[in-house]
Amino acid sequence: MAFDRTGFEQADSSRYLPISEHGLIGDLRTTALVGTDGTIDWYCCPRFDAPSVFGSILDADRGGSFELAAEVPTRTRQFYFPDTNVLITRFFAADGVAEIQDFMPVVDASREAARHRLIRRVVCVRGTLPFKARIAPRFDYGAEAHTTQLEGDQAVFRSPSLTLALTATAPLESDGLDVWSHFKLLEGESNVFALDQIGDDVAPRSCPRAEAQEQADATVRFWRHWLAGSRYHGRWREMVNRSALVLKLLTYAPTGAIVAAPTTSLPEQIGGERNWDYRYVWVRDAAFCVYAMLRLGFTSEAEAFMGFLGERGIMRGTGATGPLQIMYGIDGRSELPEYELPHLEGYLGSAPARVGNAATGQLQLDIYGALIDSIYLYDKWGQPISSARWDEVGAMADWLCEHWDQPDEGIWETRGGRRNFVYSRLMCWVALERAIRMANRRGLPADLPRWRESRDAIYRQIMRRGWSAERGAFVQGLDDNVLDASLLMMPMAKFISPTDPKWLSTLDALTTDLVSDSLVYRYDPTASPDGLHGPEGTFSICSFWYVEALARAGRLEEARLAFEKMLTYANHLGLFAEEIGPTGEQLGNFPQAFTHLSLISAAFNLDRALG
Repeated sequence: MAFDRTGFEQADSSRYLPISEHGLIGDLRTTALVGTDGTIDWYCCPRFDAPSVFGSILDADRGGSFELAAEVPTRTRQFYFPDTNVLITRFFAADGVAEIQDFMPVVDASREAARHRLIRRVVCVRGTLPFKARIAPRFDYGAEAHTTQLEGDQAVFRSPSLTLALTATAPLESDGLDVWSHFKLLEGESNVFALDQIGDDVAPRSCPRAEAQEQADATVRFWRHWLAGSRYHGRWREMVNRSALVLKLLTYAPTGAIVAAPTTSLPEQIGGERNWDYRYVWVRDAAFCVYAMLRLGFTSEAEAFMGFLGERGIMRGTGATGPLQIMYGIDGRSELPEYELPHLEGYLGSAPARVGNAATGQLQLDIYGALIDSIYLYDKWGQPISSARWDEVGAMADWLCEHWDQPDEGIWETRGGRRNFVYSRLMCWVALERAIRMANRRGLPADLPRWRESRDAIYRQIMRRGWSAERGAFVQGLDDNVLDASLLMMPMAKFISPTDPKWLSTLDALTTDLVSDSLVYRYDPTASPDGLHGPEGTFSICSFWYVEALARAGRLEEARLAFEKMLTYANHLGLFAEEIGPTGEQLGNFPQAFTHLSLISAAFNLDRALG
């Protein structure tokens, strides 16, 4: 299937790049996706969960975009300036070579941070090339009208909710709605486009060529200085570093929150309904991110997330699902109502496009294990937790003692009703086991007899009712026979020895039923209906869990081959979406924290096992 934006008869595919044909830039408050054709087709301002300004990845006609490309036939290549999140898209033509340097300066000062400056620097490096630009914002996911005022080298886009200013060193034209530019660059020449949010406290400001160069240099220094803190020096350093840079980009600096992905509604199946908004803080995903960051030595990110938990009162909830919700807004808000955007056709026609997430009301007991495990690791590898945090951990452990033995929606957020998922039980065991460890190690007050009794009851239930003699494996739900890849976490959570005969039998069963060329399906939705229609791709976090499970079982050659195969499914920049489709295409929101944090863990543990 051709995915060129122009000249293809089938309108659906001709107007959309593959999900994988994008790079990500950001300023630790929001991000933008830049296609290999030079178009920014996803950008939310002023923060991750704000309405999109450029959203043509969800509707090529109504979503809005910032196009910038050579005006002659070219080949393009895209890469990151080494060890940074500065993205470079190169254009190779018959008469010359040019590149676009895309980045967002990371600024601490509050007034300049509010600008969210997005800089696009076009440089001709050989010969000569003509360029064209078209800046067509569509505010509030394309639902809000705006006006455009052009004065010289500056255009101001005004909508009721947001005002943006574009400054350029190239000539600009406007029709009162969009802005465009045509220019030719000779070797060594450059032009700069800078897009700012402006308001009462932030006035429009030009971005001369010299300033753009200075800000590019400063942005490179910021990312390289941050990445220098990594302790990983193993075999897959480049991929691990890129994954770390992705996780950092998904961090919301003002609060320490970590979003699951920077996008919404990118489909898990083209034309399907599994399209969700991931621009929020999943307790599970963020807790696993803390683990990955601590593994690499980035304790300040873990500390910031612990601050988010404390300052926002995350662990002191009193809702129907206990002290915790499964997800929160990046500002800590608990209300994330889900609604559809019917005026958008969705990526490649995959409607509906959604904002918000109704899963906030679900009960997912596994999140307690993920969170308490991350707090345990932070207490061990970072800083000892405060007495206030311990009181919250103790309250959660006490709550689990009363509530662990009940059905829930589980890690995969099924919408087909609550069930007794074994993985949820496993992570309840983790929560209590890690809480007991912390109490013992630091002599902290705790109802240890009660915690131990509940922990041991969970263990016995999983061993008795979560094991299927018929399948020779641990299974998805109590007393059933369906396999589930989430159980790859059993040895990693230290619930069972990675060489226990029951675990090795489970690993073999999972390999037979759910693994395809190193790629792992979550479960079989025909055998275990999840309340949604249609199939999905393989789930990338499960594929990296599989690598780690093989490594821990001592099957190092299989683990290494599976890991190397997984790396071939990354895009040209080393980025992964949530899932991999039948022909190796990336599916789901992009890039996804879950995938990258599991890559880091698998690389770390496989590298250590190989010696």
